[in-house]
Amino acid sequence: MTEKEKMIAELPFDSFVEELINDRKHAQQLMYEFNNLPPNSSDKGTALIKKLLGKTGTQVLIEAPFRCDYGYNIEVGENFYSNFGLTVLDGAKVIIGDNCLIGPNVNIFTAGHPVDPQLRNTYIEYSVGITIGNSCWIGGGSVINPGVHIGSNVVIGSGSVVTKDIPDNVVAAGNPCRVIREISEYDKIYYYKDRPYNS
Repeated sequence: MTEKEKMIAELPFDSFVEELINDRKHAQQLMYEFNNLPPNSSDKGTALIKKLLGKTGTQVLIEAPFRCDYGYNIEVGENFYSNFGLTVLDGAKVIIGDNCLIGPNVNIFTAGHPVDPQLRNTYIEYSVGITIGNSCWIGGGSVINPGVHIGSNVVIGSGSVVTKDIPDNVVAAGNPCRVIREISEYDKIYYYKDRPYNS
């Protein structure tokens, strides 16, 4: 089994082999082109993102700067939007559903290292996949850790550190992130605290 096959299989692997170094360089070149486009080049930016990512919907908008390891392990659904500064360490699959919004400076990390220092010093690492369901909003500055599964219709509050799975239809926040409440009829009336839509 090659190191790349181990990585994809979520087994410990050596990321400093030539094949993976070249894959990261390829992604870095595409990100360099994307992150240095002039503001009026949205069509070219979208084409570069579609070339970089493993799968996208028809409508995808990522604000520069954007960073990832490989790109080909990232799949996003229809109507995907990410604000500035998204970083995705995608040694394993990162699958994001339809109609998702990502706030600024969000970090999605599939990557990890051994806790034991002797093992860590061998530069072996691992990656465990992350999924985010449909119609989610990930608040700015949040961190999503390896192996986390976030359900559909979820709001993750800004600055959260998500270390465990989050179910459907909830607002969750904090460090560590935890469910605050279910999304309810209240949320159809008020857009922010006690401010009604029809005021």
